[in-house]
Amino acid sequence: MSPALRLGVLGFGMIAVCYGFARFAFGLFLAEVDADLSLGSTQAGVISGGSFFGYCIAIVASASMTERVGPRAVAVGAALVAAVGMAGIAVAPNPQVLAAAVLLAGSSTGLASPPMATAVAAAVRRDRQDATNTVINAGTGAGVALSGPIALAIGGQWRLAFAGFAAVAVVLAVAAAFVMPKAGSATAVTHGLPPVSGALLRLVGATFLMGAASTALWSFGGKLAMAQLGWGAAGVGMLWTAIGVGGIAGACAGALVGRFGIGRVHWAFLCAMSAGILAVGSAFATPAAALAGGALFGASYVMLTGVYLVWGVAAVPDRPATGLMVGFLTIAVGQTAGAPVFGLLMDNLGAGFAVTTFAALGLAAGMARTGWTPAHAH
Repeated sequence: MSPALRLGVLGFGMIAVCYGFARFAFGLFLAEVDADLSLGSTQAGVISGGSFFGYCIAIVASASMTERVGPRAVAVGAALVAAVGMAGIAVAPNPQVLAAAVLLAGSSTGLASPPMATAVAAAVRRDRQDATNTVINAGTGAGVALSGPIALAIGGQWRLAFAGFAAVAVVLAVAAAFVMPKAGSATAVTHGLPPVSGALLRLVGATFLMGAASTALWSFGGKLAMAQLGWGAAGVGMLWTAIGVGGIAGACAGALVGRFGIGRVHWAFLCAMSAGILAVGSAFATPAAALAGGALFGASYVMLTGVYLVWGVAAVPDRPATGLMVGFLTIAVGQTAGAPVFGLLMDNLGAGFAVTTFAALGLAAGMARTGWTPAHAH
């Protein structure tokens, strides 16, 4: 196996565990956690937002650390932080400990992405980097897809699930120590924030709105399925599997951007994401529509994060970790704000109003693409 292929396999697995398990599996088990610890929608939204807040802090630190000490140490640290955070979720006795553990687990995702982008820039041919980055990014879908059957197999026992996820993260930390390059690309030596440009400003606007909209399902998909369709743990597990399987399609993001340009791909999948949110959470949801909508949401979300990855790296080509950090940070800022707002709307104005509002937010993100031409995708 070539070094580039080993890096791709490791990166896919790292993103699957950090994003699929440490960050997004909380929404899968939220109904069971709520039943055990009596959270309520508003408190659940605040705790879920804490996961995204941890990501915000970590991705800024990770981009800086990756440029200073190299991707290997940061990637190993990301896997270990995920392990500790998920172990904390598994043993949390009350909402306060749970909130701290969710924040720590969520921060692992912020640590994981910049070193992977830097390692790809160092180890993969330039003409293959966009495709490699988006394949690694699609690990999110694989992690989510795996968490669904796990939830089905163990009957929604969320403590057992997170304990197992933590053990997998430890294994990945060991693998990262052997596979990741110690140093990044020779060009990644400039520190501090990148210069502000039109491309970065448009990226920030789009990613904030898309991130906020996505919390409708990432944080509340399980609760919505239970409320709108009367599903139990088995049905929610099927929904999560559909989201994850759809997300694996996000590996095609680099190829689609290269063929059609960022603008067209961006707008098409924002529309698809909003449609998926409505299919799962609206008052007119049916079981078949919800599963199809989950798959559509998963494919759209991972595709869009792949688009933003390519967009950010292209906007700051000499500093791939920092370019990725800008877009992914703003997604998480949107999610940090979106999760508690959705929970508040759901508690006070009903699920239908919250779902419709957040689907509209997803469409609004398309306004930020103006001025971006396909030529920028390369």
